[in-house]
Amino acid sequence: MTKPYDADSRWLGAVMHAAFFLLLGGALARFLLRHPGEPRTPWILALSLVLALLHLLGPVLSGPGPSDPGARPARRRLAWLGLVVAVWMVLVVLAPSFAWCAVPLFYTGLRTLPARVALVLVTVLTLFVVAAQLRLAGGFDPNLLLAPPAVAAIAAAVFLHTERQAARQRALIDDLIRTRRELAASERREGTLAERQRLSMEIHDTLAQGLSSQRMLLQAAERVWESDPDKARTHVRGAASVAEHNLTEARRFVHDLAPADLARGGGLDAALRALAVRESGDHLTVRVHVEDGGRAPLLPDRVQSALLRIAQGALANVREHAGAATAALTLTVLDDQAVLDVTDDGHGFDPAALPDAGSGVRGHGLPAMRARLRQLGGTLTVESTPGEGTVLSAAVPLEAPGTDRPGRRKAPR
Repeated sequence: MTKPYDADSRWLGAVMHAAFFLLLGGALARFLLRHPGEPRTPWILALSLVLALLHLLGPVLSGPGPSDPGARPARRRLAWLGLVVAVWMVLVVLAPSFAWCAVPLFYTGLRTLPARVALVLVTVLTLFVVAAQLRLAGGFDPNLLLAPPAVAAIAAAVFLHTERQAARQRALIDDLIRTRRELAASERREGTLAERQRLSMEIHDTLAQGLSSQRMLLQAAERVWESDPDKARTHVRGAASVAEHNLTEARRFVHDLAPADLARGGGLDAALRALAVRESGDHLTVRVHVEDGGRAPLLPDRVQSALLRIAQGALANVREHAGAATAALTLTVLDDQAVLDVTDDGHGFDPAALPDAGSGVRGHGLPAMRARLRQLGGTLTVESTPGEGTVLSAAVPLEAPGTDRPGRRKAPR
């Protein structure tokens, strides 16, 4: 694909070529009209033809050779430019009217040579133009002495400024392209890390919790295996039921990572009730209360999945750590947010003394819930006192985070 500044450079080069041939043709016509039949006419015609051919064949004669494809300016181009300038100088000495052909040569020199060398060439060309114009005038003229240097200075300054602006623009474009590539790579890395974190939370909230339940049920069965076989068999059947659910979760996890209870249909309400039935047993009873006004099935899938996972994690913590007899899941759906409260009557704890996420599996639950809610712009609140149970509240906004709509009711805490 052609870059814009390359196209502009070619367009300007074409204009300068056309201007050169117009000036050369005008100077030759002027000489022939004013000096017919002079002895120097054949030389003027021959040199004009050579200069025209040199300029016409410039892209071929001045292109970089096979040994220096990246050189700028290439030696062949320098040789070509030197030959063009030499022929032009001879023409100007023979016929001063060819002096104004120097204007396109200014551009060629500035584009070909380094800035300082190009300015030296422009100065030399300007001196030739001044001398030629004074010869044509037949005497001293301050305007002819000062005008050509002024025009040359303006042309050189404008060209060099444009070249520097173009160089800065190219550097800026290169920086933007490089920055965009770095940003894309950074986003891919962040996406990978976020996906790893999400998978970690999914595994913790499904397979790890299910395995923990199975272990507890099997341990309970082992304790009463000899004294109460019927109760032991009940625990084993419970462990088998949890294993079956875990298998369903694992298959769903592999398929699309959606909670299996939600995939069965019925929405978040039914999924919470199925979870409560599954978690209830001899030592723990889980109740469910839903206050949604019929809006729970309309919650976004991500919100339903997050709240269900949080309920699973919270009940896993209750079962393993709280020593509670009862727990309650309360889902409240308002116009602007959905709130899930998980309460238990266990022995409670000091929230300030919670372990870090890296201290073990047990410390991963609450940080995982907070991370899950943070992705949705939500918040997690934990209120607990030793000996008085625990209240965990997860709130998820149903509008973009930061939207403030006055007059809305706040979720109970």
